Amino acid sequence: MSLRELKIKNGVVIRLFNEEKSYHKEVENQKKRIVNITAQGADAYDIAKQNEVLEESQQMIHEVRKSLNKAYKELQDLVSKQDPSWSGTEELKQAEDILKKVGPELIAD
Repeated sequence: MSLRELKIKNGVVIRLFNEEKSYHKEVENQKKRIVNITAQGADAYDIAKQNEVLEESQQMIHEVRKSLNKAYKELQDLVSKQDPSWSGTEELKQAEDILKKVGPELIAD
C-alpha cells in the first residue's frame, strides 16, 4: 500500500464520521419539527410525511455506520501493517489521530 492509499482511507473515514454526525443532527431537528407541527395542529398527512423523513434519516444512520465500521477497520489494518517508509509521515500521524478520534465513538454506540 502507498501513502496515497493511506491518505484516501483517512479521507473516507473522516467523511463517513462527519456524515453520521450530520444525520444524527438531522434526526434531532426532524423530531423537533414533528413536535412543532403536531402542536400547531398540522393535518395527519403532513405529520405522517415528516415521520417518513425521520425514518429515512434514521435508516441512513445505520447505513453510514456500517460503512464507517468497514472503513475504520480497513484503516486500522492498514496502520497496523504499515510500510516502514511511512514512519514519521503526516499521513501516518493523521491516520493514528483519526483512529483515536473515531474509535471511541464507534465503541460508544
